[in-house]
Amino acid sequence: MTRCTRRFGWAGLVLAAFLTAAMSACAGPTMVPMSDGVALATDVYLPEGEGPFPVVLVRSFYGRGGGLAEQFTKNGVAFVIQDTRGRGDSEGEDLVFHTDGWGERQDGADTVRWIREQPWCNGKVGTMGASALGIVQVLMAPVTPELACQAIWVADSSFYGGLSYRGGVWRKELCEIWAENVGSAHRLAEWKAHPTYDAFWEQYNAEAQAERITAPAVHVGGWWDIFQQGTINNFVTRQERGGEGARGNQKLIMGPWLHGKVQEVGDLRLPDNYDFGFEAYSAGFLAYWLTGVDTGVMDEPPVRYYTLGDVEAPEAPGNEWRTADAWPPFDTVETPLYLHADGGLRFDPPVDADASRTFTFDPADPVPTLGGANLNIPAGPFDQREIGPRDDVLKFETEPLASPLEITGRVKVRLYVSTDAVDTDFTAKLIDVYPDGREILMLDGIRRLKFRNGFERPELLPPGEIAVLEVDLWSISLIFNKGHRIAVHVSSSNHPRFEVNPNNGDDFPTEGALRTAQNTVHLAVDRPSALLLPVRPAKTP
Repeated sequence: MTRCTRRFGWAGLVLAAFLTAAMSACAGPTMVPMSDGVALATDVYLPEGEGPFPVVLVRSFYGRGGGLAEQFTKNGVAFVIQDTRGRGDSEGEDLVFHTDGWGERQDGADTVRWIREQPWCNGKVGTMGASALGIVQVLMAPVTPELACQAIWVADSSFYGGLSYRGGVWRKELCEIWAENVGSAHRLAEWKAHPTYDAFWEQYNAEAQAERITAPAVHVGGWWDIFQQGTINNFVTRQERGGEGARGNQKLIMGPWLHGKVQEVGDLRLPDNYDFGFEAYSAGFLAYWLTGVDTGVMDEPPVRYYTLGDVEAPEAPGNEWRTADAWPPFDTVETPLYLHADGGLRFDPPVDADASRTFTFDPADPVPTLGGANLNIPAGPFDQREIGPRDDVLKFETEPLASPLEITGRVKVRLYVSTDAVDTDFTAKLIDVYPDGREILMLDGIRRLKFRNGFERPELLPPGEIAVLEVDLWSISLIFNKGHRIAVHVSSSNHPRFEVNPNNGDDFPTEGALRTAQNTVHLAVDRPSALLLPVRPAKTP
């Protein structure tokens, strides 16, 4: 081990430090044995002076480096960074998070235990990291009751529904391109072999493990991040159902961001206040729990979130940071905007006895992805007019709003549907239509018809029979400005963001086995398809 003593402030933490392997490193590594004898490459950076010290641990999927260590050792905190199993210089097989949680092998817990046994550790260990480096923290938390704290940035809470499958549909762009880029494509076959929520995916569902978690944590996410809902769920489950130490000691920061902070998102330029120093905030959180320094972070409200608005109208409501004591931050009224056969989207329910709209879904010619919560292709709030004219996209739109409409919370679309195929998918997008006609994507989602009643087992719908299907669009805080229109776009594909449905009952398409589907959305008085918005009630004086 080598002592690294160059000095920087805690507030200098940056997201890029977690995602870059090309950083200076101290001499090493130390090979830390796991419970099964496999040794993981680990670098240890100690402050000057006599210990023992509190420790910040980063378990890295992307390689070790010491550039971040300097910002901790300056403040009397040791820094430990480790290659996860089968990655970098670590031994073992790369099983992509499989040994990082509460299963038979618990590399995170083993590493924390080893650190606490070292003479240079005073017993306080915190963890931090973003994306994959955040996911390993989420997975280790239920079996590391010794943890003092965690700083978890842009990380999922449950792989099924969040990372691998959403609405029962394979997240093709996210999983396949990422796995291939990082050299872990060998795991894709096993993930694809479990298209339903089963015991395999229970190993990656930290929401169900919340009662076992004892660590305080700060959770950071973005409205267009790939793990947006997972970040919120991590906070809520720990804050409300966590074990002693975790419950009531969670923080949530939700910003107008992608999988990182940029001012140009999709086809929008955010106001200058889009940024929030969550790096310094996280540093203050770690400092409080590791060193006892009162940084003021724990006096802050538990939730800090950005409410979006018209980005081009300075006087428009929204485009501001807010705080709250919980998520959601206030009670809302689930308000339906009904889809009408004439393309209208209205608060009045339909009165037609047998209204519907039908389109042809050809999996060989899917609707192309244009924005959304992506990682490896363009992400964010893109203008949808390029794909709007397609015959397989149904568009529903309100009249220009007479006054602003605020929504905060979970957004869903309830569809009454039928198909002539064995199985199919339905997609939905929430659109903010600007006065100049731009159709800006805010949220989207997808649902496989055979999983309309749950994800544990498929239930094929007989061709022609009508069923209710709920499409989860995840969450947002947004004020539609006066003069804007609210729109919903419905289709059956969004590729390559989501894998296409072959319409034959199979979970994945195979060459030569694709078939077209005639898909119908019903819009009748007794089948009122609707956008369900979490509307904020009128404020009282």
